[in-house]
Amino acid sequence: MALAYICLGSNLGESPATLNAAMDRLETLSIQPSLRSSLWQSTPVDCPPGSPLFVNAVQAITPAADETPEELLRQLQAIERDFGRQPKRVLNESRLLDLDLVAFGQETRSTPALTLPHPRAHLRRFVLAPLAEIAPDLVLPGQVQTVASLLAALHSSEQVSRLGSAGDERSR
Repeated sequence: MALAYICLGSNLGESPATLNAAMDRLETLSIQPSLRSSLWQSTPVDCPPGSPLFVNAVQAITPAADETPEELLRQLQAIERDFGRQPKRVLNESRLLDLDLVAFGQETRSTPALTLPHPRAHLRRFVLAPLAEIAPDLVLPGQVQTVASLLAALHSSEQVSRLGSAGDERSR
């Protein structure tokens, strides 16, 4: 069965608690138990000056056989709204919860609403580090290297550090 990989991020409020609660919600979208990375703290990338540090994670869910990437994206956007997400006013502004669909099996898309795989996932340490934790041998569509290889070869000024497993007391 194809897995859908979702990157979670937050840099407002109680980010670890928000991500743990969001992962519980994402679990309800999966027909099998999901895979959850640890929580990772990361420096903001391409964000307004003074943006707080982010907490990130990646979760792999198993969508229903008839589910499309577009339908999953709509559900992710509904979860973001349920967690207080407001329409963007500034590019890459601070946010309570951001859910990005990184990959949906080997599906590819290039529409105004959805690009699969996520166009910058292979360039972002805050995506690759948690993704490598749960799927090191994954090859994203359009790539030739595994996620672990992409992470090892990445030249970036981003700083990421593992906070703990999702649900750990350290992460709450």
